[in-house]
Amino acid sequence: MENITKHPILDIPDRKKIEFSFDGTILYGFEGMVISSALFLNKIKVFGHHTKDHSPQGIFCANGQCSQCNVIADGIPVKACMTPLREGMTIKSCNGLPEIPADDVQPEIKDIDITSTDVLVIGGGPAGLSATKILGENKIDVVLVDDKSTLGGKLVLQTHKFFGSQEDVYAGTRGVEIGKILGNIVSNLETVKIWLDSIAVAVFSDGLVGIIKDMDEYALIKPNYLLITTGAREKMLVFPGNTLPGVYGAGAFQTLVNRDLVKAAENIFIVGGGNVGLIAGYHAIQAGINVVGLVEALSQCGGYKVHEDKLKRLGVPIYTNHTVISANGQNKLESITIGKLTDSWEIEPGSEKTFACDTLLIAVGLNPVDEFYHKAQQFNMKVWIAGDAQEIAEASAAIFTGKIEALKILKEIGVSMAEDLEELEDFANLMKAKPPDPVQVETPEKEEGLFPLFHCNQEIPCNPCTTVCPQHQIKTVDDLITQLPYFTDDEDCIGCGKCVAVCPGLAITLVDYRKDKNNPIVTFPLELTSEKIEVGRKVMVVSNDGELGEFEVARARFLKEFPKTQLVSVKLPSDIAKVAVGIKLTKSSYTEPMDLYQQSYTDDDIIVCRCERVSVGEIRKWIQYGVHDFNELKALTKIGMGACGGKTCTPLINRIFKEEGVVSENIVPGTKRPLFVEVPMGAFAGLKAKKGGN
Repeated sequence: MENITKHPILDIPDRKKIEFSFDGTILYGFEGMVISSALFLNKIKVFGHHTKDHSPQGIFCANGQCSQCNVIADGIPVKACMTPLREGMTIKSCNGLPEIPADDVQPEIKDIDITSTDVLVIGGGPAGLSATKILGENKIDVVLVDDKSTLGGKLVLQTHKFFGSQEDVYAGTRGVEIGKILGNIVSNLETVKIWLDSIAVAVFSDGLVGIIKDMDEYALIKPNYLLITTGAREKMLVFPGNTLPGVYGAGAFQTLVNRDLVKAAENIFIVGGGNVGLIAGYHAIQAGINVVGLVEALSQCGGYKVHEDKLKRLGVPIYTNHTVISANGQNKLESITIGKLTDSWEIEPGSEKTFACDTLLIAVGLNPVDEFYHKAQQFNMKVWIAGDAQEIAEASAAIFTGKIEALKILKEIGVSMAEDLEELEDFANLMKAKPPDPVQVETPEKEEGLFPLFHCNQEIPCNPCTTVCPQHQIKTVDDLITQLPYFTDDEDCIGCGKCVAVCPGLAITLVDYRKDKNNPIVTFPLELTSEKIEVGRKVMVVSNDGELGEFEVARARFLKEFPKTQLVSVKLPSDIAKVAVGIKLTKSSYTEPMDLYQQSYTDDDIIVCRCERVSVGEIRKWIQYGVHDFNELKALTKIGMGACGGKTCTPLINRIFKEEGVVSENIVPGTKRPLFVEVPMGAFAGLKAKKGGN
């Protein structure tokens, strides 16, 4: 079994071991985890085979929005990523639907309960929690619905500290802690009802919203106002082997590793240099997983430079102007092949490299989960939208937009507000803005006393270092949150280390020349182990450009306010003291390319619709025949008719249209109809689903 027993950030709970079977083999998992995580725990990544071509199926979204992970649990087809494991559960591979059992009993049809509320909030992530907090504090009746067993959404997967401001979005606090903070607040609000393990399935024309409550009972909610905070789903790419088990989204990986504490891989490769990919790589390293490399198609990563620097300092190769050519393997991923892109976005001949890995994380952006919002608009409901469902941005921005949309609802209700909405929206736009290019930062000439050194070189919204300094000596130009910090030097720094510990980018060091000008003591943040580093131990000191050498630890400590960030002090020669940014516990070892994987592929081998196994070649053929209507494509190929309802393949097909020279104005979009997730037919008759079903 591959469970995580030590983690530098996450506390490892005592978990009850329970027994289950998979395809006749007795296995063990932990009570409370979902089936997919239990299977990964036992190194099982193939959950079944597709009925059309017998291709292996495994986890993909880990968020209940597709059925790639379907299994048969106690005779019922379920989504492995959404179904809790139970003692004695009998699980089988899903190779098609099971036989419908004979049932001569006429069930009693029951009336469906309708719950009325002032506001229904769909989604208990950062935006939904922030909005519910504002509404509940103003004594508004709220029903908050979320499909997970714990509030927080993607916050429960985030072990890193957040950017932004401490006052507005808890900057300097880890996402897992922010989720707990907001969850506890809304759970104690008198006018707020929380429905966990409850899936919103549809918005109807009569203003009702259908919910599968507690995973087994259908209910209807009649809200006066509706707020959609359903987050985002990950984008996918089309390339040979893109549906192999082992190829999945970075969010699914973080779910396995950070939520369910499963060591889901040994060697991963990442496609995409945005914040999602960069952060997933860092989370993998914290969980003891080797990151073989990361490719980014553009000339520079699109995520925050400090996230990129963290990976580089830990020895992760980042290949810009590169893309994935193929994922290779028979029944599961065994290697990937990458290549360098030319100016015309073609693969440069001879640039191909193949790396052995068991997991490929796709982190090429997100698409809003906004179907409920558009359907509510269509039915003239009073509806608002916040967070990633509104616009893809950082979770800190989602907290802010949740607050803004809640204030708009209060205004609509007639509750007076003190906040200036226009000012708040300006700040939200600042939080959501694309990161600017890095700037050149001058290294201070000072070589005396004690002072913090700032290694951040990108003007992103972040200022927790300015708020934790007990002497208020860290400032930004004009107190703007996007300006780089500096030390005023008005008083002697007391060396408390709070600025080093709070920095989300691990981009502050403390340099102390007081005892030895030629060999100052430099203090670094470390988040790679929960064990205190021994004095005298040698560690590798690094800059953003590479390793600087091994040096002995002079001091190590944890601050009470920041118990998961260790402050490690090392005596360094003065010529490297100011360029040293961090430490690592081992010397980097790079994975060398293997023999090039030689296999020819055509468009007919590349899958674009995962649910119905429709290839790029088939889509391209019909487009070339003149089919520009998604509904016609659906009738011809079954695209969009699978479990995900076209959520994954639609953006990919739009890209194929573009490649074929069809402008968006000439494309007829497909008709989106409820239901947006699968629902047992009996649920609409008021029947409870059998335990294990969905």
